[in-house]
Amino acid sequence: MRIIIKQIIFACGFLLTGNYLSAQQTDSVTSENLSINEVKLIKDQQQKQIDSLVKIQLEAQLRDAIGDKSKTRELEAKLREIAVNDSLRSIQQAAEIKKLKVDAKAYPVILNHDTLFNIFTRTGSFSARERALAITKKINSLYDDAFYSPDSLKIKSATDNFDIIYKNQEIIMTVSNLDGLWFGKTNAELAQSYLQTIKQTVQRERESHSLINWAKRIGLAVLILLLLIFMVALINWAFRQSKKYIMYRTQKIKAGLKLGTVKVIPAQDLALIFLKINSALRLIVTLLLIYLSLPLLFSVFPETESWTSTLLNWILGPLKVALNGIVAYLPNLFTILVIYLIFKFSLKAVRYFFKEVKRGNIQINGFHPEWSVPTFNIIRFILYAFMLVIVFPYLPGSGSAAFQGVSVFLGILISLGSSSAITNIVAGLVITYMRPFRIGDRVKIGEVTGDIIEKTMLVTRIRTIKNEDVTVPNSMVLSSSTVNYSSQAKTSGLIVHYEVTLGYDVPWKKAYEILISAALKSDFILQEPRPFVLQTRLNDFYVSYQINAYTDQAGKQALIYSSLLEHIQDELNAAGIEMLSPSYNVIRKE
Repeated sequence: MRIIIKQIIFACGFLLTGNYLSAQQTDSVTSENLSINEVKLIKDQQQKQIDSLVKIQLEAQLRDAIGDKSKTRELEAKLREIAVNDSLRSIQQAAEIKKLKVDAKAYPVILNHDTLFNIFTRTGSFSARERALAITKKINSLYDDAFYSPDSLKIKSATDNFDIIYKNQEIIMTVSNLDGLWFGKTNAELAQSYLQTIKQTVQRERESHSLINWAKRIGLAVLILLLLIFMVALINWAFRQSKKYIMYRTQKIKAGLKLGTVKVIPAQDLALIFLKINSALRLIVTLLLIYLSLPLLFSVFPETESWTSTLLNWILGPLKVALNGIVAYLPNLFTILVIYLIFKFSLKAVRYFFKEVKRGNIQINGFHPEWSVPTFNIIRFILYAFMLVIVFPYLPGSGSAAFQGVSVFLGILISLGSSSAITNIVAGLVITYMRPFRIGDRVKIGEVTGDIIEKTMLVTRIRTIKNEDVTVPNSMVLSSSTVNYSSQAKTSGLIVHYEVTLGYDVPWKKAYEILISAALKSDFILQEPRPFVLQTRLNDFYVSYQINAYTDQAGKQALIYSSLLEHIQDELNAAGIEMLSPSYNVIRKE
C-alpha cells in the first residue's frame, strides 16, 4: 500500500510540476498562439488527471477501511467532492469550447485535394495549423508507401491520449483531451473515427490512381471527346438544314413583315435577319454543348473532379438565381397585369365616349366635336401616367438605389431638355381649345400664308401657295397674330379687295360701274352679295377707289386677284379711261 501511495504522490508531483512548467510556457506564448480559453482547458485537463490519480488512491483506501465507519465516511465525502468538481469542470469545459468555436479556424488534413478531417486544437507546443500540416505529410507518406498495409494502422493509448501508429513505429497523429472535448466525444471514439477515415481514404485513393483505373479514365475521356465531336457535327448539319429551309421559305415571302398596312421589314432584309439568328443560335448551342461537356470530362480524373461543381455552378448558379427571381416576381407581375387590364378597358370606354361625341351622337353644351380627339389624347396621357405611378412600385428593382438614381437622372434630363417642348405642348393645348383654325383653312401666321395641313401638340404645318411646307412651333403660333381667311368664307363669304387710282376727270359713278363690272366678271366672285366700291383717299392728282367683292374660295385668292386685275384693266381700256398710278401729269395746250 505504501508503494502505491508513493507512486501516486510522485505522479501528482510530476503533473503539478508539468502544470507549472506548462503555465510558464503558456504565459510566454499566449499572445502568439494560445487563447485564454485554451490555457484554461489545458489546466483543467491536467487537474482532471491529478484528480483521477487521487481518486484511485482514495478508492484503494476505502477498500482497506472496511469496518471503520468514520474513515469510510471521510473517504466517501472526498470522493463525492472529486465527482462534483469533475462535473462542474466538465460543464465549464463545454462552455469554454463553445466560446472557442465562435472564432476557431479549421485547418484541413488533405490527401490529393480531398479533406479527410479538420484540426481545431493544439497539442503541447504544436498549434492546430502545425498539427494539420504534420498529419497531412504523414498520411501522404502512407499513400506513397509501396508496401502500404491498412492493417498496420493501429491505435495505442497513453494515459488519456491515443496515438494512431503505423507498423508500431511511426506515430501518424495523436488524439488529445482537447480533441475529444471539441467534438463532444471520448478520445477513444474520436481516435477510432480518425483511424477508419485514414484507412478508407488512403485505400480509395491508391485504388483510384492505379494503372488500370488510369487506363479506364483515359479511354472514357477519349470516348467523351469523340461523342462531343459527333454532337458538334450533328448540330452543324441540323443548322445547315434550317438555313436552307429559311432561304426556301423567305423566297416565297414577297411582302415582308407587316403590321397592319405598315411594311416593317422588306423580304430581303427579313431573310437576312433569320439567317443571322440561325447562325447565332448555332454558335450558342455549340458553345453550350462544349461547356457542359467539360464538367463531364473533368469528373473522369480525380485531380480535376473538384472543377466539375465549379463549372456547373457558373451556369446553374445564375440560372437558379434568375429562376428564383422570376418565381418570386410572379405575384407582382400578376398585379401589374390586373392594373393594366383595368386601365385598358377604362381607356376603351373613354375612347368610345369621345368617338360618339365626335360623330355628334352625344352632345355636350359648350363642347365642340373637334375637341373630342385632343381631349381624349389628354385623358389617355393622364390615365397612362397614373397607371405608371401605380405600377412603378411593382417593377423589378424599383426599390434599389440604382433604379431610383437612374429615375432621378432621367427626370432631370427630361426637365432640362424639354422646356421648349413643354412650352409648345401647352401652346398646342391652348390653340386646340381656342379653335383659331382647322385643317385645310387658309391662314396667315406671322409672315407665313398658306393652308393648314397638320396640327400636332408641338407644331403646326402650313403649305404655301408655292407648295412649300412651313413648320411653325405652337409657341410662335400662340404669340403671333393669326388671320383665318376660311372661317367665314363658306357662310358669309371672304371679301377680296384691291385699290385703283383714277383721275378727277372720271366721274365717280362711272368708276363704280366699271370696277363692279370687272369684279362680277372675275373668277370665283359671288354675284350675291354684290361687289361694292369704297373711295379711300382724295389725292392731289387722282382719287383712290377700292373694289370689294365676295368669294367662298378662300384657298384660291391668288387666282381671284389675278383674274380681278385682268378684268379691271380690260374694263378701263374699253371705257377709254387711263389708270393713274402712282401719279399722272397732264400737260394742256393753250
